[in-house]
Amino acid sequence: MTQPGIDPYVTLGLMRNASVAEIKQAYFALVRAHPPERDPDMFKRIRAAYEDLRDPQKRAETDMRLPERWPPPARRRRAVQPDLSLQREDVIAAARAMTDLGRVDWREHHGKVKL
Repeated sequence: MTQPGIDPYVTLGLMRNASVAEIKQAYFALVRAHPPERDPDMFKRIRAAYEDLRDPQKRAETDMRLPERWPPPARRRRAVQPDLSLQREDVIAAARAMTDLGRVDWREHHGKVKL
């Protein structure tokens, strides 16, 4: 099993929709390029990636473990330009929110005055 965070498809230089024959071909090409006698660390990574992808059931588990890549956006987004102008309605709404003149629930918050 490959280490967490290492994509076996990237290790073998394949796309995620590669066939079993393409996986096998890429594995043997990389083993010839990086034999265990000359490059044991790379060979271990290649072997672990191949073990994760050669069995269909294990490949499905590996695919579920790997994060999905987000597709690139179809078009570039423009930066939102906020409207910072002062409107009369906004001033009135802020004044009403900061005053108690519109309250109707005075009785609920005040008790009876005893003399």
